Amino acid sequence: MPRKKPFSVKQKKKQLQEKRIRKRGESPKRGNGGRDQRTDDGSSEGSADVELAAAKPRAMEMAVTTDQIKKGYDPNRYRLQFEKESSADIAERKKRAMQPYDPLPESALEVDLDDIYRPGSALDMPKRPGWDYKMSRQKVEAQEERMFAAYLENIFTNYPFKELSFFELNLETWRQLWRVLEMSDIILLITDIRHPALHFSPALYDYVIKDLKKHIVLVLNKIDLAPPPLVAAWHSYFSEKFPDVHIVCFTSFPNKGVADGEKPSSLLSRKRRKCFAAAGPLQLHAACEIICRSKVDLTKWKQKIEAEMKGEDSMASQVQMDHITHDPGTLKEHEFYKDGILTIGCVGHPNVGKSSLINGLCGRKVVSASRTPGHTKHFQTIFLTPTVKLCDSPGLVFPSLVNKQLQILSGIFPIAQVREPYTPVGYLAQRIPLVEILKVPHPNTDDQDPNPRWSAFDIRDAWAERRGFMTAKASRRDVYRAANNLLRLAVEGKLCLNMAPTGYHSNKAMWEKHPYTQEIVRIQEDQEDTDAVDDNQSELSFSDESDSQEGSSDSSPDDFLTAGSNKFALLGDC
Repeated sequence: MPRKKPFSVKQKKKQLQEKRIRKRGESPKRGNGGRDQRTDDGSSEGSADVELAAAKPRAMEMAVTTDQIKKGYDPNRYRLQFEKESSADIAERKKRAMQPYDPLPESALEVDLDDIYRPGSALDMPKRPGWDYKMSRQKVEAQEERMFAAYLENIFTNYPFKELSFFELNLETWRQLWRVLEMSDIILLITDIRHPALHFSPALYDYVIKDLKKHIVLVLNKIDLAPPPLVAAWHSYFSEKFPDVHIVCFTSFPNKGVADGEKPSSLLSRKRRKCFAAAGPLQLHAACEIICRSKVDLTKWKQKIEAEMKGEDSMASQVQMDHITHDPGTLKEHEFYKDGILTIGCVGHPNVGKSSLINGLCGRKVVSASRTPGHTKHFQTIFLTPTVKLCDSPGLVFPSLVNKQLQILSGIFPIAQVREPYTPVGYLAQRIPLVEILKVPHPNTDDQDPNPRWSAFDIRDAWAERRGFMTAKASRRDVYRAANNLLRLAVEGKLCLNMAPTGYHSNKAMWEKHPYTQEIVRIQEDQEDTDAVDDNQSELSFSDESDSQEGSSDSSPDDFLTAGSNKFALLGDC
């Protein structure tokens, strides 16, 4: 019996890819009698293209074609467009992080939406091309892939790669966004109140309002992480700039918000007590009633919200969830309020709290939530009541010109994939009193200067010493872990970097007396008494392993630091 020829996993994967292409009605490009054409170094052209695409995804230097999008096509993989930095680039950034920084004024925290997204430019969103019922599914998908390739090429042609932010390159993720937008009656665009300008894409707003002719509700989420005057300023900013949008303030952690006079160091020990009786469902219900105009019966939804506010959780068991990984009804015209059911689609950037918002609306955990961007892989539907259906979608990053360091600090980019975390730490230290918050001494104790200048390297060294982060073998300061931990604290909200609209700080006194500021304070105070969750389940982790810790609400940062640096320190109290 002849010996079987070895068949590698790579060859099997290529065989499946070619089979998928043939099903779409296209012929794969092959030469040399059906085999891959070999290059001078002995490798095949197909594998070389895949390796090139993985190592260097820049469309300006590598032509983005339909075949290249098909290669390595994984609908379950969450991918962000980023350039693999060379060792020289990283060394240069580390050198800059060693230099002392100068604190920036409060105006450096002010941003303008037009500077980030450049409305009307190539920084648009890919729109699903036209189709009709005579087209097959394979033909529709091939048309979408050609459109997406041209969309990427247009972006990289008009903007240098270093100016662009991280953004989504996975076509399947964009397809799921299209499905959610098409099947929904109302679109919830969820943003983080700390960085709402980063998360609000004018291209998406125009597409929903003008092309789909649907209503959009802007949710300013996590309002407990920002002072009420800032929440009121952002509410007014979006109301004036986008008059057709309905704005709702929301939080799944309804405890006392951040006050302007609060000491910065108290934020480290501050607890976000998780309570599914969220603040904001009544406002969202009122906005949906205005949009529906009695076309859908929403009385059970209101009764459910009122019951949860009173502490009754019996109606939470009525929530039904259905995971959807394949939508057989994609090629169908949308019918508003079909069968008397209101479909609400939740869209937004990663880590803005979409899944937590759905859990807060349902009154219990129905979808998995994580602080890691890209946790939700497929859109899923949840029946809140028999007449209200929610649709959760994966987080998706739109192309923009925002600073990459700010994207990392806002949680859009996975921190575990950051190769050089020191520059984001310096970016953060320039805009908030980081040394004052951490209460760390300068690592260079030999200096006699009472007010020494700090650099990002000094902060990471001092934090590693304070937390007891040491390497396993040499017992040196684990500076990478210390910098990584600071970035995680910023994403979690314990190191709050709150961006503001243009002109906020010059008119801060006016916003403190604004009527809507008092409304935000009232919303936060009304929910304090409904927070009835056990402390052991409600405390967020202070450590970088994201494990829960025990501690009282009036614990100081030093108490956490002592327990974190010496695991046996708590035994002394026994």
